[in-house]
Formats: sequence, C-alpha cells, structure tokens
Amino acid sequence: MSLHTNYPEIREAVVKLCSQYPGEYWRGLDDTSTYPTEFVQALTDAGFLSVLIPEEYGGAGLPIEAGCVILEEIHRSGSNAGACHAQMYTMGTLLRHGNDEQKSKYLPGIADGSLRLQAFGVTEPTSGTDTTRIRTKAVRDGDDYIINGQKVFISRTEHSDLMILLVRTTPREECKKPSDGMSVFIVDMRDAVGNGLTINPIKAMINHSTTELFFDNLRVPAANRLGEEGKGFKYILDGMNAERILIASECIGDTRFFVERATAYANEREVFGRPIGQNQGIQFPIARNYIELQAAYLMVYHAAGLFDEGKPCGSEANMSKMFASEAAWHAADTCLQTHGGFGFTQEYDIERKFRECRLYQTAPISTNLILSHVGIHELGMPKSF
Repeated sequence: MSLHTNYPEIREAVVKLCSQYPGEYWRGLDDTSTYPTEFVQALTDAGFLSVLIPEEYGGAGLPIEAGCVILEEIHRSGSNAGACHAQMYTMGTLLRHGNDEQKSKYLPGIADGSLRLQAFGVTEPTSGTDTTRIRTKAVRDGDDYIINGQKVFISRTEHSDLMILLVRTTPREECKKPSDGMSVFIVDMRDAVGNGLTINPIKAMINHSTTELFFDNLRVPAANRLGEEGKGFKYILDGMNAERILIASECIGDTRFFVERATAYANEREVFGRPIGQNQGIQFPIARNYIELQAAYLMVYHAAGLFDEGKPCGSEANMSKMFASEAAWHAADTCLQTHGGFGFTQEYDIERKFRECRLYQTAPISTNLILSHVGIHELGMPKSF
C-alpha cells in the first residue's frame, strides 16, 4: 500500500472541510479557551465522527483504519481533533460490549449528532496510570447503582451528553486479580449534572476543555452497565486500544504538518544569499523526521489492521502510539528550529501545534508505561511494579 493514499475520497473530503477552519480560527479559540463547536458540528454533519458505527445504527460501518485517516488529515491540516476524537474510540467499548438494547438506545443518536459521546472517565487524582487502584466506587441499590468518587483530566465533559465511566464495584483487596472488580457504565450527564455529578474545568497548556469530576451519591440505572459486573477493565481495554491507535494517527498527521511546513520554509527562506534548506544542518533533521514519519505510518496502520481483524493488538497499539508521538515531537522541534524566531509567533501556528503534540508523550498513556508493557509482555522481563 502506498503511504497516505488509503481512503483517498475521505482524505480529500476532510482536507476540504478543514480548509474552512484555518489557523486564525484555532488561534481565536486558544485566546478565549473556547470549544470548537462549529468545527465539531461540521465533522458531525459530514458523518466523519460516526464512521465506526454500523450502518444499521446510522453510521458508515467502516473499520478503524478509516477513523485513522480522518484524524490524520485533520491534524495534517493544522486543525485539532482533541475536541471530538473520543467519540470514535469510545465506540470500542460500546460496540463490542454493549447489549442490543443499549446500542439501539444510543448509537442512532450518536450517529446523527443528537447525542454527543465525548467523555471517557477513567483517570483519578490518586491512581494516575495505575488504573487498578481507582477509588470511585459504585454500590448496587435495587435497580440502580450509587456512585461516589472523583475523576481528573476528563476532557470534553462540558460538551458531551454521555460518558463511558469506569468504577470499582468490588474492593481491590477482595479480588483475585487487581484488574478484577471494575465495571463500566454509560452515564447520561444531562441528568447527572446537579444530581450527584459536579464538573470543574481545569486550565491547562492546551485548549482541550479538560475537567475534574466529583460524584456524590450519583444514581445510575443498572441497565446502563456495559457487560458483566466486575469485568469492566477488560471491556475498557478495547476502548483504550482504539484510543491509542487513533491518537497515534493524529500524531502521524502532526508529523506530516511539521515536515511539510519545515520543508516549505527551508526552501523559501534565504539567509546568507541562499535557501536555508541547502544547509545540511537544516536539511538533514527534516529528512530524518520524514524517515520517522514513514516508519510510524506503517506501525500505526498495522496496529489498525489487527484491531479491525479482532486480533490481539495491545502491544502494537502501544508501540505505534509511542513511536508516532515521538516522531511528531521530533518533527515539531525541527520545525520550530527551522522557522527560528518566526516559529515562536502565533501567526505561523507552529507554536500552537508544538504545544498540542507534546501532550501525546504523556497521554493517553505515558511513554514509560508503554516501555514497561513491552518489557514485560514482549520481552518476558519481570514486572517492575
């Protein structure tokens, strides 16, 4: 397969849509810490956010590779999918583990845009990346569960109607394995806010509308539990693998953005009477970034292929996310250096993308945890924690 040529019609359509939201649009949102409502609505209306939903529920029924293409082109264009990418990867949990009633209830609305599923509630202040130590708990009470606890760095909750929420239903010390005893719920935040759910915005380096959540005796119907009680960690992994693959594709798009911008500037900018791209000190780092881009692309779409075939892909999802995020970060640094002082000005959009792509060294999973996963599961070394 030629690189960056899969789904050419989708790529062309995404590029055309993103051209209506140039750098000025995103800079304005940054200045006011505003959510890109118009951009997200345009993506929704075009059907891009529902591509993974089966046709019977109003979606396109396409594989995750198509989702990767959409997110890649959004980021290559200079836009940012952080405001809406969760709608794609949360499908991994709902599609694979929701029952027919839950799918019929929620998926058509998500597909047509009348329901927003943008929130993925996992991380907590005290547990960080050790998901098995989450403290938010749900206790069965008749036909409901009562939820108490706290979540942090949960993005888009103020711009979502539904949230996929991971909680403990059995204390960790009562479980055979640390990953047992957790359950997943669909929370309708339209009912929950003010009735046991409080949302507090968090100001951060990038405009991702991230928040902290407080649960105080929030009642959620038992009918909203996905799958069996206590098996939630396994269910959430499908969402996490999809998340890592899709975000890795965004990193591919970011890398392309930086390589293309650096190359264009290196060819046109003249210092000492010649294009700066003629200097090996400028040319070679960009060439190295291009090589990393090509390798990362192959890794990401290999992981996507395994996911679509229903094969184990945990290591591939992790490795592709790590490699693609590092390729993007290296290219971002090169692009900034190539532009010199102009790279630090807002009008070139380099500094904004530089800040945005740095996130993926830390989230949705830190580089160190990926290295630990590979060391243990691929190389057979002892667990360090």
